[in-house]
This record gives sequence, structure tokens and C-alpha cells, in this order.
Amino acid sequence: MTAPVPAERAAELREQLAYHGHRYYVLDDPVIGDDEYDTLLDELRAIEAEHPDLLTPDSPTQRVGGQPLDRLDKVRHLQPMLSLANARSEEELRAWVARMRNHLAREGIEASEFRYVAEPKIDGLAISLVYRDGVLERGATRGNGEIGEDVTHNLRTIPTIPLSIPDAPPLVEVRGEVYMSLPDFAALNERRAEQGLSTFMNPRNSAAGTIRQLDPKLAAERPLSMWCYGIGATEGISFSSHFEALQWLREHGFRVNADVKRLDSEEEVVRQCLAWQELRGGLDFEIDGVVVKVDEVELQRRLGVVGRDPRWAIAWKFPPTTTVTTLKGIEWNVGKFGDLHPFAVLEPVHVGGVTVKLATLHNEEDVARKDIRIGDQVIVLRAGDVIPQVLSPAPHAVEREDRSPVPLPPALCPSCGTPTVKPEGSVFTKCPNRGGCPGQQFQLLKHFASRGAMDIEGLGEERVLQLLRAELVRNAGDLYRLTAEQLTELEGFGEISAERLIAAIERSKDTPFGRVLFAIGIEGVGFVTGRSLAQQFGSIDALVAASPEQVAQTSGIGPIVAQLIHDQLAEPAMLELIADLRAQGLKFEAEGPPPGEGPLADTTFVLTGTLPDLTREEATERIVAAGGRVTSSVSRKTDYVVAGDSPGSKLEKAERLGVKVLDEPGLLALLEGAGQAQPS
Repeated sequence: MTAPVPAERAAELREQLAYHGHRYYVLDDPVIGDDEYDTLLDELRAIEAEHPDLLTPDSPTQRVGGQPLDRLDKVRHLQPMLSLANARSEEELRAWVARMRNHLAREGIEASEFRYVAEPKIDGLAISLVYRDGVLERGATRGNGEIGEDVTHNLRTIPTIPLSIPDAPPLVEVRGEVYMSLPDFAALNERRAEQGLSTFMNPRNSAAGTIRQLDPKLAAERPLSMWCYGIGATEGISFSSHFEALQWLREHGFRVNADVKRLDSEEEVVRQCLAWQELRGGLDFEIDGVVVKVDEVELQRRLGVVGRDPRWAIAWKFPPTTTVTTLKGIEWNVGKFGDLHPFAVLEPVHVGGVTVKLATLHNEEDVARKDIRIGDQVIVLRAGDVIPQVLSPAPHAVEREDRSPVPLPPALCPSCGTPTVKPEGSVFTKCPNRGGCPGQQFQLLKHFASRGAMDIEGLGEERVLQLLRAELVRNAGDLYRLTAEQLTELEGFGEISAERLIAAIERSKDTPFGRVLFAIGIEGVGFVTGRSLAQQFGSIDALVAASPEQVAQTSGIGPIVAQLIHDQLAEPAMLELIADLRAQGLKFEAEGPPPGEGPLADTTFVLTGTLPDLTREEATERIVAAGGRVTSSVSRKTDYVVAGDSPGSKLEKAERLGVKVLDEPGLLALLEGAGQAQPS
């Protein structure tokens, strides 16, 4: 066979990569693995390196970021990017509808009702993308609505923005909002904290700051995405309705929020806005309202613009989730690994539907970066069910000449009085007294008994504290030496409740090895990591004997965490705890088959919803024990989706992809069949 012509192969690879990138980033429905995608990308990169004349602006290889710029150039938008008037109540929204009717009536047009489109108002950065002959020519910020900044170099790095579009008109301007999801924002801040870098205040600021960076390589390293909400200037294409334009965007590879609704009355609009307000706290991205637009383009034209606001669109703004109050003090909690976590003591204030007295301050370097001082007026955020946090001092607070000194972490542990240390590269000051610090003992025991770890029913935070104060326990091993007689001497315990707790502690001995690894408190070992280590090594003896390089071969564990795990497992106190728990009957050997073996080997499951009898952890353990894998997202490579009550979008996706769906009895039947298939 003759080798393919480089130009033809490059074009073929670009087409394949664009297709697979769209399925992965936009549809969340990949059909190939990451390694296969990387192989295609590497092949294209090699062809372009050997034949530079084949490199095109829309090549997927250009997403990694080019050379830094000296400055951001100003550009004029093809059409103004207008602002929106606000409605903060049902009455104000109805008044907007009445104003539109009155305006049209003055032009002789009777409009008893409009058709609307309602879409979530993403709290990000408004962006304009200009495509000429199907290729991304320019991307710019909104700026003042007339003139923005050219940030094409950074927008090219965002995987959800197409570099080219098929069957494109000569010109189309796409508008949308660049944002950072809440999970990605949390992960980014966690990485920065681990690296000793300052953390970002909120997702919107981090997205906006990233887009305006001069170095595109920095943008390429940060997890930005984009929702598209409209079309501006065009040539060779037109739409009769806004909803039709959104459909065109979807069909041409752009991300449009799946929950955008076309509505037939203002009653439906009100219900939708109130529904979004209720859903707000459960989303994985921030919204600060709902944008409502008249759907028909001709009516939009007739309604026109007043000032800088279109008459045909409005933003229903949600109640604020921030407020200002006084920072009365900063106190410190000790974490299970000795980290000292600052928290704010506030003048009680009502925000986000509750009264807030305490708020997180993340870590000491975050406090220093934000320059928060005791006595300051501070801005407090509470979004949905998220723990309240102090964002910053109020603007006028930093101008006070009598501000208190910069707060410093305590020199002595607030729990045990041991001199604290600040490890190099850490954002936390630590208490080094792991074995004897009451604060760490409490956190470790609370974690050990918690759901997902040993799941000891009846042993919550208050009971753990009570046992520690009574000096009945110091570590997890002591729990298994407790007697009902000891417990009945404590306040709040009767004979029956004491026997129940002892029975629950005894039942926890059946907890699988992976969860025991998670429960005993090894820094860097979470629920998933514990399960992976148990599968990889099979026993605690093999894991303790493993080198850091061998630990790093476990799925999801890198060399730094591997070294951390190895070092902790070599500590005498940890080895003593493991030996004690082993003697008490806890499981330190895996019961399932090695990776890739067992009756359900190479079978992938996704769990969604609430099962009638099994917890998520129990179902996972039983699948893993038969050699199966449990993942978090549905794709064509998923073999089974196990669905309980309130399954959500994963069930819909499984049905769309034709993935087999099981209920709990179906899963149990499959597991029973797998058990019978095992050799005796």
C-alpha cells in the first residue's frame, strides 16, 4: 500500500479530531478513548511539523496556545453588544410585557401575547466570535458594547469553541458567555493551593482574568468553557426566530444550554424563572438570573432599542447571594492531618435565605491575599447550599487608617498547644502532633466512622466528641474495645442505645478493604483511591511493601501522592494502628479478583439515582468484587446503567445511546449470575 498524501491525511485527521472533540466537549458523548484521540492528534502534529505549509488556523493542534502577545488590541463589534434591563420580581416582568404591548400598539400592531425564549443567565464573560467562510477569524470581549478587546489567541484554546464550522455562510457572528464550572473552579483552586499559589475569588473573576491574559498557554491550562446564546451580524443566512438561531448553533457544533425553553405566555415565563431560581443552588455553573427574549425576529425589529437596552429582552435577576457584615474574629480549626483552617466569626447577617454567623476563609494565604482584617466590613457569599465564604473586605474597609494588624496563624496549636510548623510549599500551617492532638484525634475518628468510610450508624460528631472527653477512646482501634457497660455510664445512653452502637461497631468489621484504607486516614487516599489501591495490591502487606514507583502505577495516583502515601504507611504510628485494627478483625485484604479478572471483568457500570435497598457504596463494592468497573459518566463504552429513583440526565443519556439499563433487582440478578459463573 502507498503512504497517504500528507495533505489528504492532515485534512482527514482534522475532520476526525473535530468530530471527536465535538462529541467529547459539546455532547459529552465520546466514542473513542483519550489515548486514541491523543494518537490522532500526535499524528497530525507530526505531519504539520514536517510540512508547515499544511498548518491551518482551524487545526486542533492550535488549541495549545501560541506565542504571548505584547498587548490586547481594541476591535469594533460588527453589531453593538447591547446590555439588558432588569426585572427583580413578577410585577416588574409583567410591566415589561405591558410596555412592549403599548409600544407596538402605538405602531398599530396588536399583540395579545408573545412567544418567548427563556435561558439561564450565565455569570461569566460575554464574548463575540466572528467566523468568515466557516473559520474563526476573531474573538473579542464585550467591552463597552461597541468596542471590545481582541482575545482570539485565548479563545482558540477553549475546546467547546469550534475553530471552524461546516456548511457555513460567508459571515456569522456567534455570541456567548465564557465561564468556569464550579467543580473545575474548585479543582483549579485546589491545585493552586497545593502549588503555594494564590487562589481565585470566584469562577467569574477567574474566567475573565484568564481570557484577558497575554499568554495563551496559561489560558490553555485553565478549564474554561462557553455557552452560546445568540447570533449577531450575518451574511448569507437569516432567521425568523431566536429559537431557530439557537437550533442552528446546536446543529453547527456550538454548545447551547439544553434547558433553554420556548414559552407561549408570560405565565409560563414566570413559572420558568421561579423554577430556575429554585434550581440555582444545584447547578454546576453559576447563574445570576434568567434572560427572557421575544422569540420572533420581526417583532424584535419592531420593538427596537431604548438607550442601550433592547425592548424585546430582559434579565430576571435573582435575589443577591452576597451581603456585607462585620468580621468579629478569626478562629482556627484543626483538620485530620493537622492543617489549621481559618474561619470567620461574623456579626450575624441574613443572606441567601439563612442567618449566617460563621464563614470559611479557606486557608491562611487566601486570607493574606484578600487582605481581610478583624473589624473590617466584609463581603459574604452564600450560593445555594454552599458553605458561606468571605469574599473580600468591602471597598471602604481598606481605606480605614485604624485597621487591625494582618491576622497570622497561631504559633501554638489551638487544640493541643504544640508549636505549629509551616511546611515548604504548603498553604497551611500545621500541628505536627498527629498522635496526641485532640483536634486531629476528633477529626480522624469522625472521618473513620462516617458514611463512605466505616459507616458506623449512631457514631456521629457529638458521640465521637463525647467518647474522647470521657477518655474511652484515643484512636480507631479503641472503638472496637468499647463495651455496652462503659457506654451506659455516659449521658444520653441507655441499655438499648448502648447495645445498638456496639452492634454497629461490630458490623463495621465487614467493611471491604478499599473503604478501610480510606477510613484510617491516609493523606491523599480518598474513597475512589482507596478502592483502586485495594484492587491494585490486594492486601495491606503488599501495599506497605510497595515502592513509591509501584504505588504510582495505580489508576488516578501520580508520583507526588504516591510518595506521600508510601511515607505515611512507613510511619510507626500508622503501622501500629493497622496492626491493632487487623487484630480486631477488620479486613486488610481484598475479596474481589485482581484487576481485569473475575466474571464481570471489563464490564463498565454507571450508578444513578437512589436504589431501594443498596447504598451507592454497597452497589459499587459488589460490582467491583465481581471484577467490574464503576465510572461516573455514561458513554458508548458503558455496558450497564443501574438506575434508581430520581436518576436524572444519566438515564436519559443511556436511553439515547442504547446502553442497557438495570434496576436494583436486575443488578442483583446479574451479580448472582456472575457469582455462579465463578469457578469453585
